[in-house]
Amino acid sequence: MSDPVLSLYDASLSLNGNAGRVDILRGISLDVARGETLGLIGPSGSGKSSLLMLMGGLEQATGGRISALGHDLTAMDEDALARFRRDHMGVVFQSFHLIPTMTALENVATPLELAGKRDAYRRAMEELEAVGLGHRADHYPAQLSGGEQQRVALARASAPRPDILLADEPTGNLDESNGAAIMDLLFGLRDRHGATLVMVTHAPELAERCDRVIRLRDGQLERELEHAAAE
Repeated sequence: MSDPVLSLYDASLSLNGNAGRVDILRGISLDVARGETLGLIGPSGSGKSSLLMLMGGLEQATGGRISALGHDLTAMDEDALARFRRDHMGVVFQSFHLIPTMTALENVATPLELAGKRDAYRRAMEELEAVGLGHRADHYPAQLSGGEQQRVALARASAPRPDILLADEPTGNLDESNGAAIMDLLFGLRDRHGATLVMVTHAPELAERCDRVIRLRDGQLERELEHAAAE
């Protein structure tokens, strides 16, 4: 694969706990192409979310090398990683992580303001309208349903127009109807901004929509599937 957006070479993650050393990821080598949608599946505890965190520089690998857009994430300190995420990545979690004292509009606009965007509020409103929440811009998270809060989180992640969009179980806390709506919005935002999308999911219908699916087991890549459902 030429010029991958994300590239992992023999990446590993180990943590030391009360019971000793725990190997969470072991020797992961993987490339993700520009514009690709990659699904990460596998049983609970297989390392899916940890792998996503390595890709986003939210966890530091204890071995190997990880690069994004040609930049070596493993060589960056925390400040450099935070700036890189701000400029190039959007992250959506299963939990919405909205600031409760800010309105929906403020939640979306704040990262743009921190990045020095003068049109932060205009862009934030555009993204809220894109996820069908323009009419709820002045509402606080506690005044929004779970599905609406996840829509705000999607708008916040896509507002900077990231090169890479990472999603960790984006429909995990939602009912079937809201989950389906979030899936459609997530892929729509990917297409709108041309982002590379990597997501962790247990939902077969979500995995089926990915270009490629990687299955993990016990911290290793077990198999790779093209246009396949999560089994």
